[in-house]
Amino acid sequence: MRYVKLIRDNFQEKRKIRPDGYDKVTGSLKYLTDYSFPGMLYGKVLRSSYPHAKILSISTSKAEQLEGVFAVVTHKDVVGMNRFGLIFPDQPVLCEDVVRYVGDAVAAVAAESEEIADKAIELIEVEYEILEVIDDPETALIDSAVKLHPGGNILHRAGYKSSDDVMSAIDECPFIVEETYETPRQMHAYMETEGGVVVPEADGKITVYAATQHGFKDRMQLARILAMPESDIRVISSPIGGSFGGKDELNIQPYAALLAIKSNRPVKLHNKRIESVKAGIKRHPMKIKMITGAKENGLLVGHFVRITADTGAYATLGPAVLDFAVEHSTGPYRIQNVDIEGISVFTNNGVSGEFRGFGGNQVTFALESQIDRLAEILNIDPLKLREMNIREADDLGPLGQRIVANDGAKNVLEMIKSSPILTTPLKPKDKWRLRGKGAAITMHGGGLGFGRPDPSGARLSLTEEGKIEIAFGFEEFGQGLLATVEILLTDMLGCAKEDVKIVIGDTGLVPASGSSTASRSTNMIWQGINKLKGPWKNKLLNAASRISGVAVETLTLGENGVWEKGEKDKSVITYKELANRLKTELPVCSTQFHFPTTPDAVIGGHYLHTYAAVAVEVEVNQLTGQIKVTKLDHAVAAGPVVNPLGYLGQIEGGAIMGLGFTLFEDSLMENARYHTENFDSYIIPTIRDIPLSTNVYVDESLIENDVFGPRGVGEIGTVAVAPAITAAIHDACGLWVKKLPVSSEEILNALQTTSFSFYKQGVSE
Repeated sequence: MRYVKLIRDNFQEKRKIRPDGYDKVTGSLKYLTDYSFPGMLYGKVLRSSYPHAKILSISTSKAEQLEGVFAVVTHKDVVGMNRFGLIFPDQPVLCEDVVRYVGDAVAAVAAESEEIADKAIELIEVEYEILEVIDDPETALIDSAVKLHPGGNILHRAGYKSSDDVMSAIDECPFIVEETYETPRQMHAYMETEGGVVVPEADGKITVYAATQHGFKDRMQLARILAMPESDIRVISSPIGGSFGGKDELNIQPYAALLAIKSNRPVKLHNKRIESVKAGIKRHPMKIKMITGAKENGLLVGHFVRITADTGAYATLGPAVLDFAVEHSTGPYRIQNVDIEGISVFTNNGVSGEFRGFGGNQVTFALESQIDRLAEILNIDPLKLREMNIREADDLGPLGQRIVANDGAKNVLEMIKSSPILTTPLKPKDKWRLRGKGAAITMHGGGLGFGRPDPSGARLSLTEEGKIEIAFGFEEFGQGLLATVEILLTDMLGCAKEDVKIVIGDTGLVPASGSSTASRSTNMIWQGINKLKGPWKNKLLNAASRISGVAVETLTLGENGVWEKGEKDKSVITYKELANRLKTELPVCSTQFHFPTTPDAVIGGHYLHTYAAVAVEVEVNQLTGQIKVTKLDHAVAAGPVVNPLGYLGQIEGGAIMGLGFTLFEDSLMENARYHTENFDSYIIPTIRDIPLSTNVYVDESLIENDVFGPRGVGEIGTVAVAPAITAAIHDACGLWVKKLPVSSEEILNALQTTSFSFYKQGVSE
């Protein structure tokens, strides 16, 4: 087992990491919303005035007559399927008869300026009949509630039960904790809001320049909407100014495409922040009831869980998020008696969907809070209680499925126990601040899970210019994917970074590789290159041997070309010379494969997992009730580190996103309307909120004979932050937080009603 501490001073220690590699690759690129084309028009979408209403009529005549307007579209202009959605195509592109939330699109316009487009939107007349609003999942479940969809208000149910007498087993426990936890509707808050440009081509095809995490899936959905062959749609989907799951679903693409086709002009559509808030997806708010029982010796005996998720008006990836939450409700623990049920409910609130952590953040906050409460009543150190119940390397997964053996849970727990945050006494209290520390752990499944199509592909080719071109259907949205591809390719082939050409994010140029989501990209890149390197080397070395006359067994790939091995290696032929000699017979190798899945037929069950532990120190301001995270350490087990800088960025960035989820962020809604429509009222962490002291400790080890390579870390850094912070808050002031984000008012009330004070902690005026 090898532990590594990632710090910014030692990034060149491994794999010849070059600090300029990533910038050199991406520095000249623009975000897709920066693109402009000759004759380009500007699009705007008319969204619903009400969260729930019938559409009685739509009149666009005044908008069409406005000078400078080139196209106006309604549902009548959708020649194909007037629906979209990654799993269930239930969301109207342009509503025909009913609007179900304030983000629903009713019409769209394209004009020669944004100002004219805005004016045209104001001229569209829509007559509504207001309907009853359902803004609470529990209300939606009442039999007499208005049915928001033909099938009712239940999108999805999921569950897992290990035995029939779970509650009986819990009732026999001498120590039981029962609580209900609530988590917020978090916003992705990416810098680049949803946007792009659609360009109609002379041959009747279209090119879509739009921020998305899955260009091929966008192409499929657009083909249905536009009644066009997929081959007539090219989606260029990279680079992107942030996503975190929020651009996995269609957003502006259908409207820009409809307008571009109708006007026969390029159309740019770029959401303002307020439009992004209303129409964009959010993290699922969840209410989670947990009852957990333990024996006197601390052994966890039973775990009862009920999850209610507010999925909003439409499905998107709501079912998969709920499945993931159910699966991860027991975390990295061995619990014999488990009974978990979840329900995802339609409301007239904003649409909830995919978000970094994918349902794991919500249930991990609840589960780890249960563990800490049990530790207190058992009078056992919280980390000791976790250690007593931690899973073994070869245990079955949370749903009883076989998973890849891994000691990551134990290893991250061991690492975090050594964190200076937990081993160093808190510094003396000052007059107005209480200090506390806490920790939490988690496990997180990668990929989409059993029973869900999760294919990938890759292609290696030698270009006419003598470059080794690697092509993936992934997108770069700030996660460091390009640098990871470069590092893996140069490591596995022995070539130089100058020999490499990377092609991603363009359905016209790359093989389908699946979505850039679910912490899958790094593993898929590693697997793809691993599968290609053998056939690729054979093709190049055989060609070089044939041209040079040097025996193939003495040749090897290296920097700038093929080399002959010996006491002193010598160059045989450069890649450029090889390309010139081969001409029309340039070698190409392709592969298609699937993300590794469990051999057991457990729908949604995950096979590869990462593990993380978090330690934090907080200060509680007794005057304001505000919380300041002063220190934060992560311990992560995700296999070998490929790109240290990218790895560190993902864990540190994810931790700050988790901090926002815990302390600040909530897209507040009342009567299904947003109160928080911009960053003046929706508060996200800034540089002032980031702890000055933070460390990332890494366990790179894998169990012997593990053939699955490095796991992704795009999500794991967000997941266990919330319960670590709330544990530290309890340590500081005695309050058990059960609703996020943490309320300053609740903190102040707790300080007034508990025995904790600055006098209690040994500080006097």
